[in-house]
Amino acid sequence: MNTELANCKQPPVTTYKEAGVDIAAGDTLVERIKPLAMRTRRSEVLAGVGGFAGLFSLSCKRYRSPVLVSGADGVGTKLKLAFELDRHDTIGIDLVAMNVNDILTCGAEPLFFLDYFATSKLDVARATQVVAGIASGCETSGCTLLGGETAEVPGFYAPGEYELAGFAVGVVERARLIDGKSVRPGDAVIGIASSGFHSNGYSLVRRALTKSRTPLHKIVDGVALDSALLEPTRIYVADILALQKKVEVKAMAHITGGGIAGNLPRVLPKGTAAEISLGSWQVPRIFEVIQRLGKIPSDEMLSTFNMGLGFVVVVSHAMATKALKFLQRRGLDAWEAGAIVRAPKSVEPQVVLRP
Repeated sequence: MNTELANCKQPPVTTYKEAGVDIAAGDTLVERIKPLAMRTRRSEVLAGVGGFAGLFSLSCKRYRSPVLVSGADGVGTKLKLAFELDRHDTIGIDLVAMNVNDILTCGAEPLFFLDYFATSKLDVARATQVVAGIASGCETSGCTLLGGETAEVPGFYAPGEYELAGFAVGVVERARLIDGKSVRPGDAVIGIASSGFHSNGYSLVRRALTKSRTPLHKIVDGVALDSALLEPTRIYVADILALQKKVEVKAMAHITGGGIAGNLPRVLPKGTAAEISLGSWQVPRIFEVIQRLGKIPSDEMLSTFNMGLGFVVVVSHAMATKALKFLQRRGLDAWEAGAIVRAPKSVEPQVVLRP
C-alpha cells in the first residue's frame, strides 16, 4: 500500500443522519404505530400501516348507491399550546375530530383516516403520543387509521415543534345524503354542546393570554386554563349516526371557525334563514374567562368561536322534542337553540342572533 496515501487525512463522510434525517428513528416510529393502528382496524381493511398505500374494500353488498365523502383539516395554532405545555396525547384526537365531524354533516359514516406528521427532528416518544391520540380518535369515530406520512424536514420547523394534518373518507347512501334541501321555515335548530374551544380560534385565545400576561398554568375563576384549553374536540359521530335512525335530520353543521353565524348558513337553502336565541344554551365558563382576559367584544366572540355549541342539527318542529330527549339520554347536553324562518331568495342564507 502506498504509505503516503494511507497517511492522508480522508474528508469526513456525510450521512443522511448528519443532514438531519434519522431513518432508523422513522422505522422505530412505524413499528410503534402498527399496534395503535391495529386497534382501529375495520373488517374492510386489506392493507394498512407499513406499506406504500392503504387498501380498503368497499362492500358492494352493503351499499346500493354509495357516495364517498372526504375531508381534510388540521389543528391550527392549538398546537402552540401543546408545545408550550409539552402535552401531546390529545392533540391527535382533535385532528380526527375536525375531519370526521366535517364529513358527518353529510350523514356519512367515517371509514378510514390518514395523517401527516412533519417535524424538523423526529422525537419518537413524542410522535408516538400524537399518533396514539389519532388512534384514539379513530376508535371513537369508528374509522380505521389506514396510513399516513411522517416527514422529517431538518430546519423547517422550530425545535420541538411539528405540523399535523389529516384526511378522512366516509360513505353514505345517495338516498340518505343530507344536503339541507329539505329544510323549511318552522324547522327547529338543535345545538349540541361542545367540549370547549375545540380546535378553532386559538390565535385569538393566545392573543388574549399574551395581552393579559396570563400564564397557561394559572387557574382563573376556578378554571384551570391548561386543561380547559387542551380539552380535545368532541367527536359527534356515534351520537349523530344513531340520531339519524330515530328522526329525520334535514341539515347539519359543524361549528368551527366563524362560529354559528359563519357555518350554519352553509347548509341552508335559499329562501331561509336561522334565528338563534343566544340565551337558550349554557356557555362554558372558559369562554367567559378568555373574553374577559382579552377584553374581546361579544360580537368578536360570536364570529370566532363555537361559544359552547359544537354541532348543530335541523329537524322538523314536530321532531325537536324527540331529538332532544334522545341526545340527552346519550349523555349529551343539547338545546333547541332557534328556528328556521323565511327569507328572500335573492339573499344568501344567514343567521340572525337574537338576545
